[in-house]
Amino acid sequence: MRYSQLYTKTLKVSKSYRSVNATLLIKGGFIDQTMAGVYSFLPLGLRVLNKIEQITREEMDKIATEVLLPALSPKKLWIQTGRLNTVDVLMKTAGANEISKSKNTNEYVLNCTHEDVITPLVQKFNTSYKDFPVALYQIQSKFRNEARAKSGLLRGREFRMKDLYSFHVSESDLKEYYEKVKAAYVKVYERVGLGEDTVVTLASGGDFTKAYSHEFQTLCESGEDLIFFDETTNTYYNKEVAPSQAPAIDYDGQQHELKEVYGEHITGIDALVKFLQVPATKCVKTLIYQTETDEVIVAAVRGNYEINEIKLRNVVGCNELHLASEAAVKKTTTAQLGYAGLLNLPAGIRVFVDESIKDHINFECGANKDNYHSINVNWGRDVQKPEQFYDIKVAQVGDLNPANGKPFQVKKTSEVGNIFPLGTKYTKAFNYTFTDQDGQEKFPYMGSYGLGTSRLMGVLVEKFHDDKGILWPSSVAPFQVHLVSLTGGEQAAQKLYQQLTAQHIDVLWDDRAVSAGEKFAAADLIGVPVRLIVSAKTGEQVEWKKRAESTIELISVDELLNRLDAKKL
Repeated sequence: MRYSQLYTKTLKVSKSYRSVNATLLIKGGFIDQTMAGVYSFLPLGLRVLNKIEQITREEMDKIATEVLLPALSPKKLWIQTGRLNTVDVLMKTAGANEISKSKNTNEYVLNCTHEDVITPLVQKFNTSYKDFPVALYQIQSKFRNEARAKSGLLRGREFRMKDLYSFHVSESDLKEYYEKVKAAYVKVYERVGLGEDTVVTLASGGDFTKAYSHEFQTLCESGEDLIFFDETTNTYYNKEVAPSQAPAIDYDGQQHELKEVYGEHITGIDALVKFLQVPATKCVKTLIYQTETDEVIVAAVRGNYEINEIKLRNVVGCNELHLASEAAVKKTTTAQLGYAGLLNLPAGIRVFVDESIKDHINFECGANKDNYHSINVNWGRDVQKPEQFYDIKVAQVGDLNPANGKPFQVKKTSEVGNIFPLGTKYTKAFNYTFTDQDGQEKFPYMGSYGLGTSRLMGVLVEKFHDDKGILWPSSVAPFQVHLVSLTGGEQAAQKLYQQLTAQHIDVLWDDRAVSAGEKFAAADLIGVPVRLIVSAKTGEQVEWKKRAESTIELISVDELLNRLDAKKL
């Protein structure tokens, strides 16, 4: 392709965004922001995205069959699965004006995922054990109502995604296929250039299974996630499931007098720390929850931590957990929201206390009394010390690994995929059964496997760039070579361009009548793996330079074609 015929150009001056990928992709003419979290893919960007998706498609074709599901779905499907009012990023679409609404007043779901659509579809065609396993995937645009779409392609409201769904006659068959998907994902990341820095990470199984799900996390200094490495088992955890032991705190050992302190409208740890002039580690955060059966439970954690509702749900032994209603809190604590504590709780209520406050002395907590907090609370004297403490906190940097008592190795990462055993949640929701070989009706087991292809493009930029621009891995670069013609080299460039295209080598030829400096800057910003220069000085030879290296070579056209044919990029 001739640069002069390219629809878009690099920008000499461009806004700096919060994320590297947004800054460089917009400046380089790969994408354009329509609004926060929504982007147009321009010719260069679409070429990269297509290559990522083609690699993904080739690996998925080995284990599944491609389909294309609708972006819209009726609300009734989401009602049937019980997710219409529980998925916190769900979006809808409807007529945008009165003229449109006069034709159709219906509202539809803009799908953020497709379990609710794929399950009744497979149900229509697969009803015997002989029909299984079934594995279908698609690559499609998805929609999510993200609260803070601020990380370029890493967190979009509209984005591209490969999602795969599998159906099985047994849990063991699901687990076997699950491992095949895991291996296929590893292959995708190897082929796009992230293989060495992408690790399989344990994550929550959610509502569907007590087993772990798995995330694929790419080590990246600008990543938005933290993962915890257990060197004793060579295992990576995300913070939702990382076992965590809080670092010990030094105490003076002297118990002080229990007191109630009046602080009108002082709620929340930050306000308390400022009001009482104590560190957050000295405070105890107490929250009231309700389970799916409306049982009220109490959870407490050291003030500098957040309660991990996934861990809490597991120790409580419930399937669903949510913060208690204001009425339930008032009934439990006799106080308004914000003043819950561990003192004088109703008899019989279950209390789950994190191990981070096991050895606390003279701690602060709510007094279960409007506008009051208790200080100098102590186990045994003021509150009965629990027989068992739990790990119900979100792990953070500095926490210890309970397996060896040493601090975790914590690494910054960006998530590039996840795979999830769903069990029978969706097949039961649609009353989808099959007849097994004994003639019995059973529910198929499901798996769900996601890989954000546009997100992967953003991660590649976050991972591979320098102060001049992007450094694309050769497998996903928009072109194999970037040909730059300088003064006196126009005819030689024309001939070389024809030779390269005849050899089916993907080349971007900067044939513009602009300065050499502008062409070099554009080449560095766009990030094609090899830059070629022809000019009066190079004569019949070609200047060869890899984007990620400083070495420049003068080579013959024959040597150039040989290198490109051998893909020595």
